[in-house]
Amino acid sequence: MTKNKEYIGKGKDGCMDDSMFVGLDIGTTKIACIIGERDSSGLLKIVGVGVSPSDGLRKGVVVNIDKTVRSVQKAVEEAELMAGVDVDSVWVGIAGDHIRAINSKGVVAISREDNEISELDEIRAIDAAKAVSIPMDREILHVIPQEFVVDEQKGIKDPKGMCGVRLETQVHIITGAVTSAQNIFKSVDKAGLKVIDLVLEPLASCYSVLEKDEKELGVALIDMGGGTTDIAIYFDESIRHTAVVGLGGKNVTSDIAIGIRTPIDRAEEIKKQYGCCYAPFVKANEYISVPGVGGREQREVSKSVLASIIEPRMEEILSLALREIKRTEYADMLGAGVVLTGGGSLMEGVQELAEKVFDMPVKLGVPRGFGGLTEAAKSPVHSTGVGLCMYGMGESSKKMQGKKNLGGEDNFKRIYDRMKTWVKDFF
Repeated sequence: MTKNKEYIGKGKDGCMDDSMFVGLDIGTTKIACIIGERDSSGLLKIVGVGVSPSDGLRKGVVVNIDKTVRSVQKAVEEAELMAGVDVDSVWVGIAGDHIRAINSKGVVAISREDNEISELDEIRAIDAAKAVSIPMDREILHVIPQEFVVDEQKGIKDPKGMCGVRLETQVHIITGAVTSAQNIFKSVDKAGLKVIDLVLEPLASCYSVLEKDEKELGVALIDMGGGTTDIAIYFDESIRHTAVVGLGGKNVTSDIAIGIRTPIDRAEEIKKQYGCCYAPFVKANEYISVPGVGGREQREVSKSVLASIIEPRMEEILSLALREIKRTEYADMLGAGVVLTGGGSLMEGVQELAEKVFDMPVKLGVPRGFGGLTEAAKSPVHSTGVGLCMYGMGESSKKMQGKKNLGGEDNFKRIYDRMKTWVKDFF
């Protein structure tokens, strides 16, 4: 393995090769590191997967730096050993109920005499749309163009080269709490890694889970994590709404621990092994052994009792997600229905319960569109990690093609300036 580390994924300077991409999914219950590379056909090939339990976060927000650092290091080391590479920079996922998103519009006049729209005009329009009032304690994470309008002609994805006198754009602006971003950045930095950029986790999951036709018809992605449930709505191939519900799998575990009076760690095992959130799937005469708290004797508990504890909480989580969806104008435009992903989507009966709550088709979303260690990474648990690698690969391709980012500056200069602002108090 040591011999491989000298050659695989390394450039001439001993650092990671430009064709290597590392996604770091920092979640409430687990931290996952996915290492991928661009193969000869231009597709992502997963070469390393590392997972470590996480107990330094609560609802997607870092609450203990040292514990988070240790978990990050363990996950990265495991992925490094599997891939035979040394990781020095990562694309990091960010979530939490501090995430907020708004849609904004910007309008500019075309500057050229021949009225031809240039890339600079696109950038000016996006900058105009970004000029919204944001509190001092919040930072813009993403500015994503949804569509352009040229002289009242709507639905244009790329207006470059077209002629017009007025260019309008509608963008989706995602913001997060500066302190939450600082703590994630500091944790990764103390683990000895460079943060290339912070990426909203449901946005990353969309890259690995959603098909193009789903994004076009209209789809709601619901990423059911340990501390939060993340929502992203696509329509006409553009992201239209993002939101975070501050409930997740840990709430279900806590309910089980209280309901059947068993330790939290054992409640988590019972949830994973026997949990079902749809009562019709449970037989009344099936029982499981449950250890007591503080050395008390174990006892038998019916699976139907377990389901009666799990189902209301899962239904609450899905109902809160539905409420977020109904707040948008796209609630009745989801032709492809709902896609569930994340660790919570693995529970027995969740698709059936979701169909009952949403009253529309529901499917389980698993990462696709990659090769290599497909068995290790093809699970809803790794949707965000694989998506981060795909996001990084896409940004790398833009850089190689000489494209500018949405803000009009070089991508990495923008990230450096943003990070410098966030961490100025730490160095």
